[in-house]
Amino acid sequence: MTQSAKDAALQIIERMNDDVSLEDIMYALYVRQKVESGLRDVAAGNTIPHDEVFREMDEWLKSAGR
Repeated sequence: MTQSAKDAALQIIERMNDDVSLEDIMYALYVRQKVESGLRDVAAGNTIPHDEVFREMDEWLKSAGR
């Protein structure tokens, strides 16, 4: 069974120190959401091959004068 968003958030917060800031909580939840989004993209095949990323970065760096 898939964990609910509320349960996931509570689990993250419960692992944190008692003196954690709201900013730290929000950041941890943001990171969790981004990781889950990336995993969904991978599962759906929405990825770019490694060599293509390097080729695009090389072109971008050359156009930026590096």
